[in-house]
Amino acid sequence: MIAAVFFNESHKEAKNLARSICQFFASRNIGTLTCEDHASLLSIDPVSLENAPSIQWIISLGGDGSILNILHRYPYLDAPILGINTGHLGFMADVLVSDIHSSLEKLIQNDYHVYPRLMLEGNDSQGNQSFAINDLVIHRSCNPSMIEIAVSVGGYYLNTFEADGLIIATPNGSTAYSLGAGGPIISPHLEAITITPICPHTISNRPIVLTADQEIKVHYLSPLSSVEVRADGLPFTTLKPQQFFSVQRSAKTFKLISLPHHDYFSTLRTKLGWSGKLR
Repeated sequence: MIAAVFFNESHKEAKNLARSICQFFASRNIGTLTCEDHASLLSIDPVSLENAPSIQWIISLGGDGSILNILHRYPYLDAPILGINTGHLGFMADVLVSDIHSSLEKLIQNDYHVYPRLMLEGNDSQGNQSFAINDLVIHRSCNPSMIEIAVSVGGYYLNTFEADGLIIATPNGSTAYSLGAGGPIISPHLEAITITPICPHTISNRPIVLTADQEIKVHYLSPLSSVEVRADGLPFTTLKPQQFFSVQRSAKTFKLISLPHHDYFSTLRTKLGWSGKLR
């Protein structure tokens, strides 16, 4: 039995906590691996494609961004992820530092659930492909004015948006960039895709929620400079005028560990600072 332990080194206590977790697993005869950069710091072996099938759990110390970075850096890892938050409470990294050892005990006792989360796949005109856990974003980049983007869904024309760009988000990503742009909060257990325009010129251009089995095609129309496409905030590709970009659900999912007494709505209330009380 093996666990992969990753930590965000920009978080002050993350390295010491990672060492503590490795010692905890070692005391129970469970092996540990980590990224190449931190293998010598933790005195354990690095993750590789060869040992990936043996990994039962991924432990992430950091925030939601740390989880995204792990999944993009190691796309071949298929083990479920437990997110331990070493900063502010996250939607995915929702285990508090004070609960680390009790949470790890629950893993060993199989007292947890694994929920597969919807992912997106993006393809450009050059055959480049990327996946996203939160969102794929088409943004005007260096262009000083808004851009025109025509969108079709399932082969049917939807609309031409004049905006700073578009956010195409999963339910997981509905509480990320899409939320900041006025998009709806979607339960992570739904299979849906949200299209949210960024600062649209026309206020009637509102976010739209689609079923996850529909392919979305984006056509960049403006005779301006290239626009950029990012996957979970990471650079993916650029679109020149008249080029197309398509988005569909990925055949892959990512698996998030949920522990007893941890629920999404409690995290949502805490993260968003909702102050309503049960009467």
